[in-house]
Amino acid sequence: MTATTDTTATAQRRELGVFLRSRRERIRPDEVGFAPGGRRRTPGLRREEVALLAGVGVTWYTWLEQGRDINVSAQVLDAIATALRFDRQERNHLYRLAGLQLGPALGECSVLPPSVQKTLDAVSPYPALVLNKRYDIFAFNEAYCRVVIDLEQVPVEERNLLWLNFVSTEWKCNFVDAETTRHHMVAAFRAASAEHVGDALWQDLIRRLLNNSPYFAELWERYDVAAPSTRTKTLEVDGYGLLRIDPVNLWLSQLGPMRATVYTALDDETEVKLRQIVEAPNGRHGPAAGAGQPGRTPAAGQVGRGTTVRKVS
Repeated sequence: MTATTDTTATAQRRELGVFLRSRRERIRPDEVGFAPGGRRRTPGLRREEVALLAGVGVTWYTWLEQGRDINVSAQVLDAIATALRFDRQERNHLYRLAGLQLGPALGECSVLPPSVQKTLDAVSPYPALVLNKRYDIFAFNEAYCRVVIDLEQVPVEERNLLWLNFVSTEWKCNFVDAETTRHHMVAAFRAASAEHVGDALWQDLIRRLLNNSPYFAELWERYDVAAPSTRTKTLEVDGYGLLRIDPVNLWLSQLGPMRATVYTALDDETEVKLRQIVEAPNGRHGPAAGAGQPGRTPAAGQVGRGTTVRKVS
């Protein structure tokens, strides 16, 4: 085992311990049949109570929370997940942190084929973009620029949905349910990060978000995990009122862990408004000259409405 691999494994075990502790602290003793009385130094369940519910040794479970280098099996992890009332996403997160593969690990593509951009352009007036699990933006269509944010004007290094939601002030519209949307986004990011503990690019993004957004830091410390959301969203756009959006995630399996997200209209009124916004002369907010025009090619290495992207993992 190399020094880098050993460091990553240590960090992953430490993250596993913090995650387990955060999950047991959210469960009240009376919810699982224990008496609520007695002096408790921390909220929620004690370690020995989790061990009893899971049918494992107290010492072994304590070592697991302490990040010790011990062997774990799928059967034991399932027992702990059941004891702590994990949902499917939390159970998957536990497996990843413990180093047990849920499926084959896929590499990440550094260049998008032209067909991907053609597909994004073809779904207009629906805003659409391509993301990886870290929420880096690989490609987008002009509808996204006109309805959500003009990504042509955003520096390449800031084209990340987490950064745009928590740090940037460039949004052109507002999610009516912004708090719920951001909470779910951080939970999905937390779940995906289990496969990248120790990855310098992931850790750098997390550090910058923590340093620049107290709200992100608050949500990050909750240790909630989730899958990317497909629930309906409501946007409030200046001059057009409310738009009701039904997102669709299209997983691009041939490109690794990437997906295209398309904001489809939930009703006829939103359909009409999207067409009005996209077909408005010079763009609703007046995009810069040449932005989104046929034949425009991003500068070398840029992520944008072209096919050349920087490698991000």
